Amino acid sequence: MDNQLAIFEQKPIRKVEYNGEMYFSIIDIIQILTDNDNPSRYWQDLKRKSSKTEGQLYDFIVKLKLTGVDGKNYPSDCANTEGVLRVIMSVPSPRAEPLKMWLAQIGTQSLVETENPEVGIKRFAELYKAKGYSDEWIQNRLKSIETRKLLTDEWKNRGVTEGSEYSILTATIAKNTFGLTPSEHKDLKGLAQQNLRDHMTPLELIFTMLGEEITRSLAVSDDAQGFNDNHDVAQQGGKLAGEARLRVEQDRRVKVVSNENYLKQIEEAKGNNGLNEGDSNEK
Repeated sequence: MDNQLAIFEQKPIRKVEYNGEMYFSIIDIIQILTDNDNPSRYWQDLKRKSSKTEGQLYDFIVKLKLTGVDGKNYPSDCANTEGVLRVIMSVPSPRAEPLKMWLAQIGTQSLVETENPEVGIKRFAELYKAKGYSDEWIQNRLKSIETRKLLTDEWKNRGVTEGSEYSILTATIAKNTFGLTPSEHKDLKGLAQQNLRDHMTPLELIFTMLGEEITRSLAVSDDAQGFNDNHDVAQQGGKLAGEARLRVEQDRRVKVVSNENYLKQIEEAKGNNGLNEGDSNEK
């Protein structure tokens, strides 16, 4: 998951991707809406009042790790766009109106890109171009997103539950493809909250796609149903991709798995263009 900053009235709203959707820091929202010296306490009081008068209104809140002022990551209350709107409606403040407009713009942009995928693709390419990525890398990244979506759509149709089961299957493919789980791969590259795939080399992206596409094809041919069947298929798909990786490494005398990352490149782009890392919504 990628930690991001969205600027509203020159104040930061931390946000993080979770299960393919953007979640926003409730504390940051409260701070902007109320200008309260202790937004955490204000939020706790609001939750208590809500539970007494309306039942558990805030059952949509998810605890996700966000970076604090000390640079460390802490579990924080977060909500998606719908949840944030519900919070805004609960806070009596004239500051709520411009924030509603800001969230509406995010929703409109998403709707436009859903209706016209070319708009989303163009925006994606522009964002990564501004971060210093080559055209070749951007094309591979776009292909990896398409391959990933085909696989997750197949999982969904075959009874795999989104969330933890997707994560387990993804880790299984990666472990068999690269000999590393995604978290181990991130550690190798020195990443924290950054999106691993945004820091993969072209070869790593290609073998990621290979493992996921083989897994999808096997799920179809074997008619895998439910988590257990698809877990077996994920192991097979990853293993076949891993064998192909080893052959390439042996024949070409190159290492596919790399500790390379694009942190320095992105940091330089941020300085030149005022960018924030992690504008991609895809895991």
